[in-house]
Amino acid sequence: MSDNLANPAPLGLMGFGMTTVLLNLHNAGLFELGAGILAMGIFYGGLAQIIAGIMEFKKGNTFGTTAFTSYGLFWLTLVFLIYFNGQFGITKNSEAFLTAYLFMWGLFTFFMWIGTWKANRALQAVFLTLTILFWMLAARDGFGWKGTWAVMTGWEGVFCGSLAIYTAMAEVLNEKFGRTVLPLG
Repeated sequence: MSDNLANPAPLGLMGFGMTTVLLNLHNAGLFELGAGILAMGIFYGGLAQIIAGIMEFKKGNTFGTTAFTSYGLFWLTLVFLIYFNGQFGITKNSEAFLTAYLFMWGLFTFFMWIGTWKANRALQAVFLTLTILFWMLAARDGFGWKGTWAVMTGWEGVFCGSLAIYTAMAEVLNEKFGRTVLPLG
């Protein structure tokens, strides 16, 4: 069977990258958490990544399917946890729960990072920095490290999201030009 389907990875990486950068600019203290970040979490971070994951399924890519659908659903659950936290009779999330939630996503991401060892260096860097981000966020909530640690965590998240954006654009431009415009390593 010939593979004439488009590469869905840039869509998923952009959805992840742009949403991650915006949320972590908030985490770094540049602006408040608002409807814009939540909308990005639902639509671009969430739904676009789920669509990319379904497209990866169609291409037979287990890694891409697992990564994009999982992180798309991460964004949807995160928005739900933020929006419904203590609202409408729903119990407010404890810092212990948020710590466990973020730690588990870091653990999942750590194993996905191992899966990138057969991929390019750019994708390896995305998953490594995402593992670090989740565990820094877990430490922030678990140990109450709110000051400088929280700001550093935000900037690490901006770096991680920027790597995903770079990787997505490298895949798009390299394919479009038929040569390496942005190296992936």
